[in-house]
Amino acid sequence: MNESDKPTGEVRLLADAMLGKLAKWLRLLGYDTAYDPAWDDAAVVRLARAEGRVVLTRDRVLSERRGLRALLLTSDELEEQMAQIMNELHLPPAEAGSRCSICNAPLQPVAKAEVAERLPPYVLRTQEVFHRCPRCDRVYWPGGHWARMQPVLNRLRGEE
Repeated sequence: MNESDKPTGEVRLLADAMLGKLAKWLRLLGYDTAYDPAWDDAAVVRLARAEGRVVLTRDRVLSERRGLRALLLTSDELEEQMAQIMNELHLPPAEAGSRCSICNAPLQPVAKAEVAERLPPYVLRTQEVFHRCPRCDRVYWPGGHWARMQPVLNRLRGEE
């Protein structure tokens, strides 16, 4: 990606079909990342252009499409891909845990009482902070899985 291709303001990303794990981690870090494994190259290009998104891809041909802002990822390894994205796109800090990892919608705070019937008993007893996805209705809380993910997230953000 050259200097004139650098996005300004909020960076909106689009991961191609080969990058599902990367898309999930970008969302966990709080970055707006569109992804659907069913999208072919034509759909990726259409959506990226329509929404002003930077395409993340391992496909050289796709990355060279005219009129498309794209970043060709040079590694198959998640942490190396994240480092390349952070370095080349100069991503500003985002609020980790602010997006649904499944559908990318911004999460909304929700009262414990509103989701209590959907929570496992242990979570109900031990957690107080909850968020819900307004699109897919998934409920999130900072449980043990979040604590186990923190070292990886910190490395990906360069905060070791």
